Amino acid sequence: MNTVKSESLFNEAKKYIPGGVNSPVRAFKAVGGNPLFIQKGEGSKIYDVDGNEFIEYIGSWGPHLFGHNPPFIKEALLNAIENGTSFGAPTRLEVKTAKLISEMVPSVEMVRMVNSGTEATMSAVRAARGYTGREKFIKFEGCYHGHADYFLIKAGSGALTLGIPTSPGVTKGNAADTLMASYNNLESVKQIIKKNKNEIAAIIVEPIAGNMGVVQATEEFLNGLRAICTEERIVLIFDEVMTGFRVAKGGAQQLYNIRPDLTTFGKIIGGGLPVGAFGGRKEIMEMIAPSGPIYQAGTLSGNPLAMAAGYAALNHIKSNPDIYNQLEEKSAYLEKGIKSALHSINRDFALNRAGSMMTLFFVEEQVNNYDAAIKSNTVLYGKFFSEMLNRGIYLAPAQFEAAFVSTAHTKEDLDKTINAVEESLRIIVK
Repeated sequence: MNTVKSESLFNEAKKYIPGGVNSPVRAFKAVGGNPLFIQKGEGSKIYDVDGNEFIEYIGSWGPHLFGHNPPFIKEALLNAIENGTSFGAPTRLEVKTAKLISEMVPSVEMVRMVNSGTEATMSAVRAARGYTGREKFIKFEGCYHGHADYFLIKAGSGALTLGIPTSPGVTKGNAADTLMASYNNLESVKQIIKKNKNEIAAIIVEPIAGNMGVVQATEEFLNGLRAICTEERIVLIFDEVMTGFRVAKGGAQQLYNIRPDLTTFGKIIGGGLPVGAFGGRKEIMEMIAPSGPIYQAGTLSGNPLAMAAGYAALNHIKSNPDIYNQLEEKSAYLEKGIKSALHSINRDFALNRAGSMMTLFFVEEQVNNYDAAIKSNTVLYGKFFSEMLNRGIYLAPAQFEAAFVSTAHTKEDLDKTINAVEESLRIIVK
């Protein structure tokens, strides 16, 4: 595989950009080697600057439910750009998008647009604090809610991959207000609440974690959180930046039939453009400025290009309800093929799947929380990643991330992927 141009660009990037990348996991540090610089994406494939073609399963880390560059999103963007790129003023399209989100996710009575998942989660916690008059909140080990200071404590995603779960620059004060519980462990939550009675504003959780690898919450755990929050007057926040409109039309909360108080979104609601949103119960959301005293603002919030792409994506989902059946069929086929490949080498590595999200962990035990996830052999994953890349399959360059299947993936793509998995496993697993 020729990578001359990518290597040259990376060397130049390191002179001007920290680590040569604008998000840590892109640097390939967790898997070895240098990152590939991407030129183009189309359908299920991406092409780097050296002309190499890959079937890929990142999908810009989740937004590309329909593959890269789908015609209906491209058309929406071309139409929108004719009118301008940004106004810093209200537009009809942001109202239509907010209305559509509320229609598709019943728990969201009102919604505020922001520019990223991090903005969404930090704003949701601020809203919960302002609403309850309390300062502390509970998060779970291995759940990643963006890079706001008070989230970078035993966080998932890049922080976990690079071995820096608590980042320098996070103050002791911030850390003191962040209470850490164990994912899928209701008793750990109860103990924390008992020790901090009437001091906890919110519990924030990924109902399906995607940043310690894919790890699903149990129904008992999430139902327990809902009951506890109702009883203790704590705001329950579902972080659905990744799962929103990915695992179901109404997100993970539809699958579990649980109504959180607030929900955060990102990724798919921007159709591949930078975006975020948070929303939920009207009585909480109406406390957000200018209708209430809790301040939140953003120059580019509701950006017309992001709204155009996002509305096109959500409207396509609404108009094509069979999308999730297609995704389930493709994802189940890939899962079955990978399990068959594992069986052929007599290994029982954990393969977790939630709809069109999945992670292969290089550990032979059930992975249902942070402690189990970090037992995965990351060195072996790095070798697996390299072997797959050499066979034209582009996976996440880190063990603790999700692979995403799109409607653009064909049976031919999936079969090629399954064959590459078996070949790669036979080489790396002795």
